[in-house]
Amino acid sequence: MNERIRRQPDGCERALSAAYDTALLDLDGVVYAGGEAIAYAVESLTAARDGGMHLAYVTNNAARTPQAVADQLTGFGLPTGPDDVITSAQAVARLISEQVPRGARVLAVGGEGLRVALRERGLEPVASADDDPAAVVQGYDPTLDWARLAEAAYAVQRGVPWFASNTDLTIPKERGIAPGNGALVEVVRIAAGGAPQVAGKPQPPMHRETVLRTGAKRPLVIGDRLDTDIEGAYNGGVDSLLVLTGVTTAAELLAAPPQHRPTYVDADLRGVLQPQPPVTPEDGGFRCGGWRAEAAGDALVLDGDGAPLDGLRALCAAAWTAAGDGSWEGDAGKALGRIGR
Repeated sequence: MNERIRRQPDGCERALSAAYDTALLDLDGVVYAGGEAIAYAVESLTAARDGGMHLAYVTNNAARTPQAVADQLTGFGLPTGPDDVITSAQAVARLISEQVPRGARVLAVGGEGLRVALRERGLEPVASADDDPAAVVQGYDPTLDWARLAEAAYAVQRGVPWFASNTDLTIPKERGIAPGNGALVEVVRIAAGGAPQVAGKPQPPMHRETVLRTGAKRPLVIGDRLDTDIEGAYNGGVDSLLVLTGVTTAAELLAAPPQHRPTYVDADLRGVLQPQPPVTPEDGGFRCGGWRAEAAGDALVLDGDGAPLDGLRALCAAAWTAAGDGSWEGDAGKALGRIGR
């Protein structure tokens, strides 16, 4: 059996904030959505920090500087300095700096956070494909227009090395799910062909940047996305907590392939302050709290009652075990309906 194939969520007898020294927190969909703090986030993180857990904020959003992010978090009541914020802009700037000479020009198609990160690495951001760039890099910017995307396409067509801070197709906002940097990368790919080198989650450069900047010894990745946060933790060989406050649905969690299966699952950031209940095998199924789940043919079956999240954890074990190294493709609708999911 492949030891990296997770069959069920883990339990933890201690609060996660006591079991891990550093929380590597995603921002969008975990701490806030757009300009609003997510319910329970501020008070939960404050309690974790007061208990001795180091909080580091790790975001694929390359639009803003670490100082701007820190100011926003401080405004929510979470005192934060720029050194506590790690962005995909920083990760991609380091990646570029390792492949082009110091002082090289880089066509920066993104926000101020991307330009600041490039300057920190001794690189010169420019705005046109005609400025003789040594590289072109794309990062999320909600004000991005056609002309700037066209400049990126022109540079890529000329053979300039292409980088992207991240390729998240979507980003959570107050009004719903909006296009992310990955959607804009696709625009350039359609026009110019090829594919960029990607630094952000779930790619190794982002994990390396995070470890270098935080010095974490026993980190816990906390995120809302399976294909960035959780896969990034998997690639980095560290534990993860999925919170259901962002883009991932319960059905998507049950269908997760091995690299997208989190160590722990909870409703929101209150889970950081709590032990995690064990999931145990029972008569061909799995029990968590008052619930028992099993895969019966092409459907998941859930019996019992209790905390809805315990039912979801039991269902994860049934689905992931049945799927093995693949994805659960059977029916989960009735079982999820029993726990309001």
